[in-house]
Formats: sequence, C-alpha cells, structure tokens
Amino acid sequence: MNNNLEIAKKNFLLIDNNLSEYATKSLTAYRLKEEENDLRTPFARDTDRIIHALSYTRYMNKTQVYSFKENDHISKRIVHVQFVSKIARTIGRALRLNTDLIEAIALGHDIGHTPLGHAGEEILNEISLKEMGQFFAHNIQSVRHYMIVENNGKRLNLTVQVLDGIMCHNGEILEPIYKPMAKDQEEFLKEFNESYTNLKNTSKCSPMTLEGCVVRISDMIAYVGRDIEDSINLGLFEREELPEEITKILGNSNKEIINNITTDIIKESMNKPYIKMSSEVFQALLALKKYNYQHIYAKSMSDKEREYYKAGINKLYKHYLEALEKKEKSNIIYTIFLNTQSKEYLENTNNKRKVLDFIAGMTDELLLSEIVKIS
Repeated sequence: MNNNLEIAKKNFLLIDNNLSEYATKSLTAYRLKEEENDLRTPFARDTDRIIHALSYTRYMNKTQVYSFKENDHISKRIVHVQFVSKIARTIGRALRLNTDLIEAIALGHDIGHTPLGHAGEEILNEISLKEMGQFFAHNIQSVRHYMIVENNGKRLNLTVQVLDGIMCHNGEILEPIYKPMAKDQEEFLKEFNESYTNLKNTSKCSPMTLEGCVVRISDMIAYVGRDIEDSINLGLFEREELPEEITKILGNSNKEIINNITTDIIKESMNKPYIKMSSEVFQALLALKKYNYQHIYAKSMSDKEREYYKAGINKLYKHYLEALEKKEKSNIIYTIFLNTQSKEYLENTNNKRKVLDFIAGMTDELLLSEIVKIS
C-alpha cells in the first residue's frame, strides 16, 4: 500500500473513533467487487460516483408529486433527494453516525423512480406483472440501476451498505421505531432478488445500518411538509385548512414540520441502537401523512391524465419491444440507451427488462414527447 493509502487508512480510523458505538464504521465498508481504497472514505467515494453518474442529472426532470405544472418552484426529484440528505445528515451528525454513508444513501435512493413519480411506478408495475410476473418497485429498480444498468452496464460498484440502504429506504411506510437488521452480502442479494416476486420485500425490508434507518424516516420528513408547500403554491388548498390537532404538534409550515420532527427524533434516539419518535409526534405525523394522501397524492393527477399516461406507457412498452425484436437500430431505445450498453448487459438482460429499464430511466419530458410521437 502506498503512502497516500496509509494516510487514508489512518484518517478512516480517526473518523471511526469519533463515531457512536452504533454507527457504521468506514473501515467495515465492503463492495460486491473488491477494489483498492483511495483518500476518500468508501462511502464518500460512493457519493461521488452517484452524483457524477449520468442518471443523477435526470433527477432534475423527474416528478416529485406534480407533473407539468407551470410553476418553477414546484419540487422535482433532485430537490427531494437533497432535502433527504440534509435532514438525514443533521440527525446523523447529532447522533454521531456516519454522515458519509447517510449522504450516499440519501442522494442515490430514488434513482430508480420512474417519470411521473408514483403514478408512473404503478403503471410500470402493472406492465411488469403482466409481462414478466415480477413486481416493479422504485427502490428495487434503484439498486438494479446501480448494480446492473448504470455506467453503460458496467455498474458503479457501490458499497453493500449503501445499496442496502437504498433498497430499504421506503419512505411511504411510517414505523414507530426503526431498528437495523444485521445481514451479510449474501443475505442482501437474496433479499434483493426475492423482491421481484415477494411484494413484502419491496417495501418492508429493514436496513442493515442505523444510517439506513435515518434515511428511511428522513425520506418522509423531507416530502411531507414540502408537498404541502407545493400544493399551497398551486392553490389547491389554504394553509389554514390543515387540521389543528396536527399543526399544534408539528407546525403548519415545512420549516416547522422538519424542525419539530427532527428535534424529536434526535432527543428520542440519542445513544440508542434504533431511531424513534415520541408517541405524540409519531401519531401527528401518521395523521399528516393520511391527510396528504387524501388531499394531495390522490389528487395530484386527474383520472383523465392517469388514463392518458397509462395508455401511452403501454403503447411505448409495446413499441420498444417490437423495435428490439425487429432490431430497428434507428429507434430511440438503441440510439440513446442500448448502443452504449456493455456486452454483459445486452447478453444477460431479456428484451422485456431492457424496455422497463429504459422507460424507468426516462425524464418526464422525454416520456411525454415519446408518447406524442407514437400517438
């Protein structure tokens, strides 16, 4: 090992010694394919790989909740992952956890999200079940993307701890307590592979690290208040309409909601091997999440819009599949995707999965333009 790597190893040890006994140490990081370390901690190196990947740029034009609104201040997916990262690192720093690991999980967790957000995910899931008998879930697609699709099919070789945190990040399910579940590389891969046929695994798996637990709850903290602000900005309801039994505990603005929940988590989780909220804050957040589903998520897209996109995505799926079967090399699925993919990806991926990978990676604008083109 050269002198720089010796210095790096000593630096990793110094960082690890300042962390909580429950934190994930940098020296314990491992990858599916081993490689030599450099001056960065392994988890910081993962963050660099994630933000420099081409797929990270596409976050800018992917729906968070609302698609195609004429308002420049409505959140996109890239804003959301940055909010998650900031909130999670604030909690992690206070609890003396590994913030390099937290940042990598947070910034990479939604890369498998489809265009049109959860509406797009539901449509691709229906297609995947019908065509392949397998579930499509954005958290599993995120892991698949980094392990198989990204870097022209040569993968990013992220650490298992980061991949696991991404796989288990599901921010739609609120728990009273988040405890890490010990698992090794083989168990992680087994959980990942079984997720295609086991719906429970796609949403209820537990992270192997406490840092993964922090990102999981931070995902909800990051969107629950911001989605309210976006909805108010769009004129869908007034701030005064928020239920008082919720606002008196959490506040009625994104700033207050983030601060109150974050402060409560830090207080309740200090020097503990788990992440939790007080019963009062947990119940208020549960009620706010229910309110958001009724007044925001269920109304984020009209039935007419949903049917239009459902029909359009199904047409695109068949269109691209036919292009692959006929080897139409001028088709966009070749020109901006398959032509640059590795031989390994092309030979080991069936045509149906190639199409799902391609559509899942699209931005909202590309999806819409492709639907219009074939209509």
